[in-house]
Amino acid sequence: MAVDWWGFAYAAALALGGFMGYKRKGSVVSLIAGLFFGSVSAYGAYRITNDPHDYWTSLIAAGVLTVVMGMRFRKSGKLMPAGIMAGLSFMMVLRILIF
Repeated sequence: MAVDWWGFAYAAALALGGFMGYKRKGSVVSLIAGLFFGSVSAYGAYRITNDPHDYWTSLIAAGVLTVVMGMRFRKSGKLMPAGIMAGLSFMMVLRILIF
């Protein structure tokens, strides 16, 4: 049984990104969203660690963030943070679907 290190790293990046949004801009919404999606993604990584075929939690969390952050990137055109999070989330979706 292999640990889903990529999933846990992704979850940590989401939580850290939410915290940085709060720290730099004072955005409580970023903090709440980052902690929420980071927690859901960590739970999904835990479930994948226990059963590699139980990937739905991670897939849904990464898919929702791909769409939401992709729309924010398209609207603002700013690479940081929307573009990076959209790209990272899209890579997680591909990783989950391919492996």
